[in-house]
Parts: sequence; C-alpha cells; structure tokens
Amino acid sequence: MAGKKRSHNGDGTDVIKSDGYLEPHRQYFGQRFAHFKRWVRDIELSEGGIDSFSRGYESFGLHVTPEGVRYREWAPGAKEASLVGDFNSWDVAANPMKRNEFGVWETTVPNTASGEVAIPHGTHIKVAFVTGSGERVYRLPAWSRYVTQDLSKSPIYECVFYNPPNKYAFRSKRPVPPADLRIYEAHVGISSPEARVATFKEFTKNVLPMVKDLGYNAIQLMAIMEHAYYASFGYQVTSFFAPSSRYGEPDDLRELIDTAHSLGIVVFLDVVHSHACNNVEDGLNQFDGTDHCYFHEGGRGRHELWNSRLFNYGNHEVTRFLLSNLRYWIEEFGFDGFRFDGVTSMMYKHHGIAYGFSGDYNEYFTGNTDEEAIVYLMLANYMCHKLYPGFVTIAEDVSGMPALCRPVSEGGVGFDYRLTMSIPDMWIKMLKEQRDEDWPMGHIAHQLTNRRYQERAITYCESHDQALVGDKTLAFWLMDKEMYTNMSDLTPLTPVIERGMALHKMIRLVTFALGGEGYLTFEGNEFGHPEWLDFPREGNGSSFHYARRQFNLIHNDLLRYKYLYRFDRAMMSLENQYHWLASHDQWVTLKHEGDKVLAFERGNLLWIFNFHPTNSYTDYRIGCAWTGKYTVALDTDDKQFLGQGRIDSSVEHFSTPLEWNGRGNYIQVYLPARTAVVLKHD
Repeated sequence: MAGKKRSHNGDGTDVIKSDGYLEPHRQYFGQRFAHFKRWVRDIELSEGGIDSFSRGYESFGLHVTPEGVRYREWAPGAKEASLVGDFNSWDVAANPMKRNEFGVWETTVPNTASGEVAIPHGTHIKVAFVTGSGERVYRLPAWSRYVTQDLSKSPIYECVFYNPPNKYAFRSKRPVPPADLRIYEAHVGISSPEARVATFKEFTKNVLPMVKDLGYNAIQLMAIMEHAYYASFGYQVTSFFAPSSRYGEPDDLRELIDTAHSLGIVVFLDVVHSHACNNVEDGLNQFDGTDHCYFHEGGRGRHELWNSRLFNYGNHEVTRFLLSNLRYWIEEFGFDGFRFDGVTSMMYKHHGIAYGFSGDYNEYFTGNTDEEAIVYLMLANYMCHKLYPGFVTIAEDVSGMPALCRPVSEGGVGFDYRLTMSIPDMWIKMLKEQRDEDWPMGHIAHQLTNRRYQERAITYCESHDQALVGDKTLAFWLMDKEMYTNMSDLTPLTPVIERGMALHKMIRLVTFALGGEGYLTFEGNEFGHPEWLDFPREGNGSSFHYARRQFNLIHNDLLRYKYLYRFDRAMMSLENQYHWLASHDQWVTLKHEGDKVLAFERGNLLWIFNFHPTNSYTDYRIGCAWTGKYTVALDTDDKQFLGQGRIDSSVEHFSTPLEWNGRGNYIQVYLPARTAVVLKHD
C-alpha cells in the first residue's frame, strides 16, 4: 500500500504562515524539524528507509521459517538468553540465543525430523535472561502476538505461540476513510447487556449491524492492545502486539474488521504509546534486567500519577518497536486509523500533571516541551500518511498545542484531527451549575467554534471519559433516578423526562452541527444509556453490573430509549446527505441571550435552536444567506422522537430580501420551547 512521497525538504516554519502568533517561535520550529529530518536521514542510511525500518514485526519475535521457528529479541542489558517453553520442557540449555553487537539475541528451533514445526500451535513460551547481576529472569517475548490469562491460577499473562493451521483470509476491500467522520467509539468487552466480558465474535454479530443501521461510518475500538488489568480500560498495556485474549483470538479481530469493511465502515485503533504498564513478569518493565531497556531510566522513565513507565523516544530500537507496532496493526489486522491516547503526557516533560494551560504560546514551546516525544509523533504521522494515503490519525490532547494538526511537511506534528475535549466539559459544567434559563448562547457558540485555524477536530458531547465511575452519562445527568421509573411509555411523561429527552437531542445536535469536522459518540450514549461505567475491581466486589452496555433497552418497544436511538439515526442520515462536517461555509447568525436562541448556517442548511425552557416564539425572524423556499429537514420536536409535534413539517418558509442578523435575507419561523429545527432550502 505504498503511496506518494510527502516532501520534507522545507525548514519546518511553513506553519507560521497560517498562525502569525508562532513567529516568535520560528527558531523552535526550525530546530524541531531539523531533528525530525535527522531521524529520517539516519533511518534511510541505516535501515533503507522508514518502510523497512517499521517492519520490525517481520523479523523480531517468533516466526515460522522453512528451517524452523526463528526468535529474535532486543535485550542489550542481558548477559545470556534462551528460548524456553512446553516444547523443550523449559530447559534453559536447550535453545540458547546468540547476541550481535546491537544487543539483539537470536535462535532458531529447527523443525522435527519429519519436517514439522517443532513448536506446536498453542505452546506456552518465555524468554529466559541472565541479567547483569547474574540473576536469571523469565519474560514474555516483547513482540508476543497472543498472550492469555488464567485467573484461576494467576493474574500473570502467559505467551502462547500463535500459529493456527488456517489463518483468517480477508475478503473485503478496505474502504477509504471519508472526509465526514461519524465515529462510534466502542469497547468490545462491555458490548453486551450481560454481566461478563463480551467477545469479538459477538461484537461482529450484534454491534456492527447496529452501527450500520445508525449510520456511523467509523468505529474506534478501545482496549485492544493486551492489558493485564481489565479495569484500566486498556490504558495499562503489557503486550503491544497482542490483541486482548479476553475477547477471543487474533483471527476473531481480523474477522470483525473485515466484516466492518464489508459494511463500508472503517475501523480505528486506540493506540497507547504514551506509556506502558509497570508490570515486570508480563510487561516490558525491566525487560532485560535494567530499568532502561525500552524506557528512560530514573524519574524521567516513570509517570507518577499513572504508575507506569515512559518510553525513551530518542532510542533507535525503541522507535523501531513503536513504529513497527503501528505498521503491525495496519498490515496484520487492517486498521484504517489511529487515535493516539495521552498525547499531552507525551509532549510535555511535566506530562500535564497539575498544569493548567492558559493558551499562552510560551507554554507550548519552552523547556517544558519534550522534543524527542514530539519528533516521534511526527515520525509516526509521517510514516502512516506516506505509506497509507487516506489513513487517519487523531490526537487526544488537552493542551491545545498549536500546529498539532498541520502536516509534518509544514513543520506540524502531522495529526489529521484533534479531540475537542473542552466541549463535553462545558456541557457537564452547565448541567451541574446553571439553571436552564441561564445557559449562555454566546459561550456555547464560542466553545463549539473555538478551533485552531486549518486544524480539524473531532467533536463530541461525551466519550468514555464522561461515563467513568465518579461521573455519569449525559442522560443520567439530565434525568437521574427517574430513568429507573419513568422511561416506559406506560408511565406519565414527567417534566424531568420531557426536559431530559429534549435537551439530550438538542445538545447532541448542536455539538454535531457546529463543534468540529468529525463527530464521535461512545457506544450506548446515542440512546441515552443510564448510569455510568465501572469495571470489575476489588472496590465493587468484582462486579460487571456497570461494565456492560444495555442494548436490550432499545429493543424493548415499551421503553423510551428507542426515541433517542431514532433521533441519532436521523442525525447521521442528515449528515450523510449534506456532509456538513466536511463543509467550509459555517456562519453563526444569531446568539440571543434573552430569547435563548442560537442560529447558524452550515452545510447548506439553516440551524435554529431555542433553548428557552418555557418561551415559544411565533414568526421569529432569522437572518439567512439564501433566497427562496425553506422546508424542515429535521425537527427535535417530532413525535417519532418523543417530541410534542408542535412544528408542522409541511409548512414552507419563504425568504424576504431584507438584511437581518448580518445576512442578506430573513425568514420567519415558529420556535417552540426547547426545540431545534434544521431547514433546507430550494
């Protein structure tokens, strides 16, 4: 899938052309780009280019060859090494390894006399090292592709040699990620109403058809890289090349992605390269007996808040490991994009701990910045986009780093999108602290449109973060305990439920319409999932009660969740028709604080929101750019969405050629309280 070359011949200061506030930091950008170019040059000279350099997974780890099973591992601090397992009765003398001048150890387990692979599929394997102090230690191979856990025996993972007789063969052509991303964020393990860990196969069978029905065109999978602690939500990775065996075998994940592709849905992986689990026996920590094999030594190699290890991004072999990890997930499983977790922690030496970013550019380009980590991210984006045209990279960054989503060739970090992490915080803060009649229209509009020029963003009302224990879903903030008693059509439509359903629709619609160039929802939240997320742990009696998604709620026709599901599907359908996420004609025409009305144009549509809790308006005048006839494209008050049906969708509105709200025309509309209407024009 090699693509066209992207030039990196400039000096890295082209980003200043689109942001003049970067001018005082011209020297920084030049220095950073020179650092990046040195990496590219060194890789070309020593490895033949980034393509071959990032294929480490083809040579490191365990590989079946015509001669036998070859095993290679980088462990520069070890004095001796041998491959052990069930196949050789765990005899450290049976298959010793030889070391080269770069600290890479290698051995081959020859085929049997009959020519069969000497290590059977499913065999347990470890690598035994003798450390610098003379101690013998056992580790899981760093490039393990399948590791399993038997909690009845031990919480420690075991490496399993994965060599099935019939490897899964992909059938579907990989779709190109669209310009208007509608992302369904999901965690395979919780994707069942049952109180247990769900599987890849169940996700393929039960969740993919629902995602297709809703109209999302991308799925973002969390907690795929193997992690020892389920409650870490996948963010304490132990084996970077192994799909979590909790959900099934690696081929089951391949089938999931292949099936998604057959439905026209692209699949993104939540990548954790910001840190690694602190585990020693089944992780990378102290892999070769030292504390600085894959990580920085001392305090720089530890994240005190997360109790995890921090990679040494300036090391040649560490960079090979991480870039090869990205290539592996693309080539072996068919992922179409990455969401990089913890980017803020990577980019700053303080990791964002107890640090409040004010927006002052000096906060981004001073001694606080970790240039090695940023250059690694530049290399990762450069590689993904150079080798896979159309590939998508998304950054989780709370700092607002300028040029994060500008091309590497201009001196940017190279991401395609950043997450708008302040928007969900805004909604939760307003719901917690302000009365409905005090909601500030100007502040809402500002937060939704406050994006860096020429840097795309993925917007959302709530992701997995907002649902974790200690917080709760947007629907639960709105309707709280009444969700237990009044979500049935057989019960009265109480003021709490009516308000909650109305605002749930309006909040999601205005965020979707105005907040970014892509949109994301966390599974279940599209239909107003109640309560919160909490994984089995000691503090809750190892309960799965909150570690599941109650999809059964939308299939019960007596419950009101179906109305929110229908509305979410209608929103996706409208975007699929008008593609406003990829449009550039956004214009906010009205922010009326007294009336609580917000209106704007985007995607050739006119959007009008009346957030007032009690006031409805007749013949309300809205400025508009387009002349002619306007009709209803979507209405939150429609009865099919549990609205009151106060807007007549058959009514046609005709523009008047007089300036209003700074636009050349106006129309007059009926705006019921707590209602949004989207108008199309002829």
